[in-house]
Amino acid sequence: MINKTTNQKAWLFVIPVIVLVAFNALIPLMTVVNYSVQDTFGNNLFFWEGTKWFEEVLSSPRFHQSFMRQMAFTGTILLIEIPLGIAVALAMPRKGPWVSVCLILMALPLLIPWNVVGAMWNIFALPDIGLLGYSLNAIGIDYNFTQGPIAAWITTVMMDVWHWTSLVVLLAYAGLVSIPDAYYQAAKIDGASNWAVFWRIQLPKMKRVLTIAILLRFMDSFNIYTEPFVLTGGGPGNTTTFLSIDLVKIALGQFDLGHAGAMSLIYFFIVLLVSWVFYTLMMRNET
Repeated sequence: MINKTTNQKAWLFVIPVIVLVAFNALIPLMTVVNYSVQDTFGNNLFFWEGTKWFEEVLSSPRFHQSFMRQMAFTGTILLIEIPLGIAVALAMPRKGPWVSVCLILMALPLLIPWNVVGAMWNIFALPDIGLLGYSLNAIGIDYNFTQGPIAAWITTVMMDVWHWTSLVVLLAYAGLVSIPDAYYQAAKIDGASNWAVFWRIQLPKMKRVLTIAILLRFMDSFNIYTEPFVLTGGGPGNTTTFLSIDLVKIALGQFDLGHAGAMSLIYFFIVLLVSWVFYTLMMRNET
């Protein structure tokens, strides 16, 4: 029998990662936890409040309304971006020089900074000088996202779809190109239709990458702030005031740190819980 020696020195390489995570995640999180159970009137004086702020947030109509707007936005973009991303990935070539061209074009929106995306769409959608706004009004459609709640909502959704569908496309395409040709050859011999090939071969083989895509888009959509803030500022009224925008208004606008701390933790646990439930349901039949 050969005696194997175990060398645990490799764990030393993990220490820098642990330190970075502590500074970038754990310490800020503990600061938020500290604010969520206390109140302050300045001068670095804090007063213990316990669960008061959590109770206020959970019973606040403002939080409920922001949460429902957030869920409606998240559900809308997922219903659009996932099928659209799959369709574009299926239409992309698998071989030849056009593969690189298509991949580069798909990656371009993802390289644009979030504040620039909001500024671009703000100019693009302006009713007087923007190409989109001016064109819609020219053909008789009354469009003004700065005053119309429906127009603001649709514009925000279109902006997110334009910006992030590429991520779904790239992940779906990676799943498609990893499918061995033997599956397609067998389907061709059996005389399977295009729909049967998609439903029985391509979609099941893309399950893992689509799970990642949906989880990433869900979490990103809940964290969205810069793009809608630059585009609409959360308006008109509160039409596009999602959870993140409302949280910043409470924390920085009202300087209500206890309320904001409790809200951010509830916000955090909602994202974790929904992501965990979704992942568990998607992967429960996996071996």
